[in-house]
Amino acid sequence: MHAVIGIRHEDKYTMERRTPITPIHAKKLTDKHGLKIVAETSPKRVFPDKEYLEAGARVEKDLKGCGVIFGVKEIPEPVFEEHKTYVFFSHVIKGQPYNMPMLKKMMQKGCNLIDYECIVDDQDKRLIFFGKFAGLAGMINALWSMGERLKEYGYADNAFLKIKQSQHYTSLKEAKRAVSMVGRHIAENGLPDDLIPLTIGFTGYGNVSVGAQEIANLLPSKEITPGQLLELESRETLPNNIIYKVIFKEEDISKRKDGSAFELHDYYNHPEKYENIFGQYIPHLSILMNCMYWDSRYPRIVTKNYLKKLYSAGRPKLTVVGDVTCDPDGSVECTHKGTAIEDPVFVYDPQTGRPAMGFKGHGILVMAVDILPSELPRDASMAFSDALFPFIQPIATADYSASFEDLKLPAAIKRALILHKGQLTPDYEYIRKYL
Repeated sequence: MHAVIGIRHEDKYTMERRTPITPIHAKKLTDKHGLKIVAETSPKRVFPDKEYLEAGARVEKDLKGCGVIFGVKEIPEPVFEEHKTYVFFSHVIKGQPYNMPMLKKMMQKGCNLIDYECIVDDQDKRLIFFGKFAGLAGMINALWSMGERLKEYGYADNAFLKIKQSQHYTSLKEAKRAVSMVGRHIAENGLPDDLIPLTIGFTGYGNVSVGAQEIANLLPSKEITPGQLLELESRETLPNNIIYKVIFKEEDISKRKDGSAFELHDYYNHPEKYENIFGQYIPHLSILMNCMYWDSRYPRIVTKNYLKKLYSAGRPKLTVVGDVTCDPDGSVECTHKGTAIEDPVFVYDPQTGRPAMGFKGHGILVMAVDILPSELPRDASMAFSDALFPFIQPIATADYSASFEDLKLPAAIKRALILHKGQLTPDYEYIRKYL
């Protein structure tokens, strides 16, 4: 039995400040369950070492004495120790090539791997996630980016300039207050006539999209359908103090190649039968928030060729893409990489096919920070730890020496066990072909 829990210092990104277990929950685990908690010392974690000490945890320079180790992001290969249990976002279930060496190292060491992304209920709904905070921070950043990009276009005093990048707010509450003030200003004073109608499109309707919409709803907004979006600019008069928001579902983004009716179940099982139709909406959007799940089996929603054609006719309405999904060369093809919090945006030039970091240049501005929840680290960590807490004690005290069939874990956790004693579990055997 493993009764000593380790909490990693995150070292993949300079600005990664989140933690999977907060001091409040560390204290509950110590007081109520008799577990021992060791927090790896960290100079940047949003909850400083002192708070863990006050909660009854130990703070040490490494986690050598811990049998179960909780982290957030991927762990460097040299860190893994034999037969230990690791819980983190491993990013291996799509066979991601950049993480296959890490997975192989864990297999060689006989490790157990539990991936938060795979902790789902009986209806396949994720139970532990940062996704909503990616949407919250992503929308804040997109509005900040809109202000800075409009300034480059000559709108020197546009209302969005009052919004900062998410990381510069001390809390989500403070960020929401700032966006609400901008919303009030727009409601009272309106927007420049040549920016009307200002529209925000959201691909997807899951946790990421919900978070992004929560921020957009702080502005004077009205939700319309994709069909109404296409008719919006043909109206003779439109109010100058309303921002229109549109949610795009799968059937709005793709259609069957043979012309038959869209079927959601069929789309997910046979995406090769479908093609992208999202291009019809892009010229009508001011901001695109890309919040949907994507992998290489599905049609892209914005291709480089499409952008080249769009920009050949002059500067389009679309000003900012908030690519929250951050898939390199993915559903938004011009997102060549996820960006860092300290260097979050680039301008992609469709004519040259080249990106340039920052707000200047010809083309479309893309915000693609790939650890967006870490821009709201305290709020995001608290919500995540709340969701994780019921599972920590059974994860920590399970007897991993048992066979997979006899291993006693909550069903949601057992479904998320990718490696058991260094072997791929039945549901994840398919990953072997990527190794």
